[in-house]
Amino acid sequence: MGGAYDDRDGFIWMDGKLVPWRYANVHILSHAMHYASSVFEGERCYDGNIFKGHEHSERLIESGRLLDMPIPYSADQIDAAKAEVLAANNLTNAYVRAVAWRGAGEDMGVAARRNPVRLAVAAWEWGAYYGDAKMQGAKLDIAKWRRPSPDTIPTAAKAAGLYMICTMSKHAAEEKGCSDALFYDYRGYVAEATGANVFFVKDGEVHTPIPDAILNGITRQTVIAMLRDKGLVVHERHILPEELDSFSECWLTGTAAEVTPVGQIGEYHFQVGQITRDVAQSYEALVRA
Repeated sequence: MGGAYDDRDGFIWMDGKLVPWRYANVHILSHAMHYASSVFEGERCYDGNIFKGHEHSERLIESGRLLDMPIPYSADQIDAAKAEVLAANNLTNAYVRAVAWRGAGEDMGVAARRNPVRLAVAAWEWGAYYGDAKMQGAKLDIAKWRRPSPDTIPTAAKAAGLYMICTMSKHAAEEKGCSDALFYDYRGYVAEATGANVFFVKDGEVHTPIPDAILNGITRQTVIAMLRDKGLVVHERHILPEELDSFSECWLTGTAAEVTPVGQIGEYHFQVGQITRDVAQSYEALVRA
């Protein structure tokens, strides 16, 4: 499967049934298109099993709740839809995207309580998110935008609207020859990349931002548990930008990114060291266990 994402063979699950890929469309007056009333999940299927798929389904429902957009399916029903999509497309190793949104209905303004909440699930083959950077170490720009305060938007939701500054920041980074961009948050602390959480190593101990203004990624939580099981000390704390020069290693985590080493952030350089390599290898083994 390849080519433009709207012109492929296969099937997408929409509102309870499989639809041929090219006909999985929505109306131009869908509320989500105008007001960003949309939440989603990105998941990976390894050898026929979606890693932590049920947790992703539960988070999708919670994201909808946080946006006052109750999703009319249970986590078990969403799990079943994902399995149906993988089977229909003969996929055992794939990226899975579940998305829920306010559709077109009687309302066409900011309020949309009379519009249906819709759900779709698609899956496709997708390799390393950062390409060769997964082995060599990604190069990150520092974004000019900042992650917003949780007082301004529900930052615990995986909501489409939160990614607008991610798209702009990633475009700017790519224009500079970088793979991605690192955000600071509204207070000036190190936050995350455009679609991944960030970890650092100093003196054999691991440091990662507290998820009080960023998404507490499922992969992030998995990696922290893995590190602690290995006996490594993990500090979840606020990290100042001036500390970047003191760290020896750095990596990103996310469902798409998996565990990706970072070689450079702005003017700061990092080694693809032993802890980073061990985490990447252990994560790869875990998702295929």
